[in-house]
Amino acid sequence: MKHLTKLLAGLVLAALTGFGSAGGAIAADKFIILQSTTSTQNSGLFDYMLPKFTGKTGIEVRVVAVGTGQALKNARNGDGDVLFVHAKPAEEKFVAEGFGVKRQDVMFNDFVIVGPAADPAKVGGMRNAPEALKMIASAAAPFASRGDDSGTHKKEKRLWNAAGVDAAASSGSWYRETGSGMGATLNAAVGMGAYALTDRATWISFKNKGDFKVQVEGDKALFNQYGVILVNPAKHPNVKKEEGQAFIDWVTGPDGQATINSYKLNGQQLFFANAN
Repeated sequence: MKHLTKLLAGLVLAALTGFGSAGGAIAADKFIILQSTTSTQNSGLFDYMLPKFTGKTGIEVRVVAVGTGQALKNARNGDGDVLFVHAKPAEEKFVAEGFGVKRQDVMFNDFVIVGPAADPAKVGGMRNAPEALKMIASAAAPFASRGDDSGTHKKEKRLWNAAGVDAAASSGSWYRETGSGMGATLNAAVGMGAYALTDRATWISFKNKGDFKVQVEGDKALFNQYGVILVNPAKHPNVKKEEGQAFIDWVTGPDGQATINSYKLNGQQLFFANAN
């Protein structure tokens, strides 16, 4: 009888252990891959925001922070469940071509042109970004570009086009393409005394400013809108539709929007929720 009791106890323990392992596997599988831009990560927003979402839903968010162009490319290949980027025309094309289910606004901030205090192109205080870029080009003042097809780079190219300047033709002279993220590009700009276009959130959180400051701001053309998209499960059956949609519903809903608005650095609000 004693042996039978031990045997039964062992079987129960084995069953409970197996159940626990299965439960652990299920819990570990409750995550999404978020393809996103570097500014949301480098600014600290995700470190602040995502634990709140996970705490509410139990869904872990694993972020791949790359330039918007690369994030879109990754999502086209099915390497992700949700896109969180900032290049609206490219996002709308992504959805129109069937790779995304629907695009929704999430939040905004703005871009600024930063540069050394000496301001060799004399653009400080200007509120017309294309005109400022034209003056930078005319002065052949150093300009550091990300050159990586990110959302910031896409915006920069549109601004150069509005200025009527073919900056890429001067690549390697006054126009320097880093092929890097925003933080690395800002470090390069400070190192060579070059102007640069950056999103304001990354600039606020950037710690190696030296004597650099915001030289050009306030132009409507510098508006920076972020959008969120569920990768289309009809294209990629591996997409975690329910979990991905749960994140989208949260970040565009009251809790997520309030969380975005409450994130500040040095007393400054970095992003402004506008899903509705």
